[in-house]
Amino acid sequence: MPLYRDEAVVLRTHKLGEADRIITLLTRQHGRVRAVAKGVRRTTSRWGSRLEPFTHVDLQLAEGRSLDTVTQAETIDPFHGRLGLDYERYTAGTVMLETAERLVTEEKQPSVQQFLLLVGGLRALAGGEHGAGQVLDSYLLRSLAVAGYAPSFDHCVSCGDEGPHRFFNPSAGGVLCTMCKLPGSATPAEGTIRALAALLSGEWQVVHASDPRHLREASTLVAAYLAWHVERGLRSMAYLER
Repeated sequence: MPLYRDEAVVLRTHKLGEADRIITLLTRQHGRVRAVAKGVRRTTSRWGSRLEPFTHVDLQLAEGRSLDTVTQAETIDPFHGRLGLDYERYTAGTVMLETAERLVTEEKQPSVQQFLLLVGGLRALAGGEHGAGQVLDSYLLRSLAVAGYAPSFDHCVSCGDEGPHRFFNPSAGGVLCTMCKLPGSATPAEGTIRALAALLSGEWQVVHASDPRHLREASTLVAAYLAWHVERGLRSMAYLER
């Protein structure tokens, strides 16, 4: 079987037989990949901790018809070790993993930007420099933008009129002016719109200076925007502390 090597983040695992696991990976060059890790559940396996969710790994895989096979695994960064000690950061991380799996829909199709966003997001989450909720919201907005669902926070998404605007609608794709507003649109505070724009662009000084109530409102809008564009709700969102 042909062999290939790639970096990957482990998104999810589930049992196969008595000792194996199927590992769902987001790889740098090959996009989403599903592979078998043989014997990984045995206590003598040298790969057990290297193929857990959140782990950033360097892998060698053998191509298969429906599932590839992991033949080598070396840990680059064991994010699960740091995230597992903090419930808020751990649950935020699980939302990141599920989001990445849902947004990268085609198997074996390169998705370098999504891979780099996920690694950067997990690194920021594990580093603790920014709040877990803000790291998650920034990651969600950026990953949606890369997937083709970039929200607008400075121009009306309908007519293009420059803001600031006070209406926000997930189905429309961002803010709307008074003339274009749709029924059911939210009316967030001006500070919330500024916080959302800063989260999308990575302006952390603006995020840190934002009022906590504006950040909470921003999180609610990010969750609504995500839910609209992934169509089915994420299971991991139910465990998230907002």
